[in-house]
Amino acid sequence: MTSPDAEIGPPSPRWTHVALPVAEVERSLAWYAEFTPLVPVALFEDGTGRTAWLSNEGQFTDPFVLVLVTFHSDRGTRHPLLAPFAHIGIEMPHRHQVDDIAARARRVGCLRMEPADIPYPVGYVCMITDPDGNTLEFSHGQQVYSQIRHNEARATKQRWDYPAPSPASIEAN
Repeated sequence: MTSPDAEIGPPSPRWTHVALPVAEVERSLAWYAEFTPLVPVALFEDGTGRTAWLSNEGQFTDPFVLVLVTFHSDRGTRHPLLAPFAHIGIEMPHRHQVDDIAARARRVGCLRMEPADIPYPVGYVCMITDPDGNTLEFSHGQQVYSQIRHNEARATKQRWDYPAPSPASIEAN
């Protein structure tokens, strides 16, 4: 017999989403479909507003979503939260894809930073802004994906070269 939580919750605490208010969910969905690999995985509407969840296509093992919310009372109002440096990062498999995104963003006027080679661990990046003024970074060579997968079996101390905080030190703070 399994507990009811086993059907609806993760096996352990997980980072599952980032939520952003947006002026118009439909406009944001169209923009994210054009500029990112994210796809809608759920849409909701209730008396307070409309919500869209976006994720990488086929991301089932460790789900992570970008939540876009338009509250009816704020419809049409921009609330940029991720600017000037705060951003959503998307790692591209090929360098030319960063250039392609930059060219498309330049054409429609949402390129925030031209592609540039930045020393490790950043890599080759450009930045663009969504319709609400939030910043997205597209990178190649940043190695977040490969570094975390490579380190999957290593302990925190080995991974970050410092010991993980003990539960006692966390509680003391």
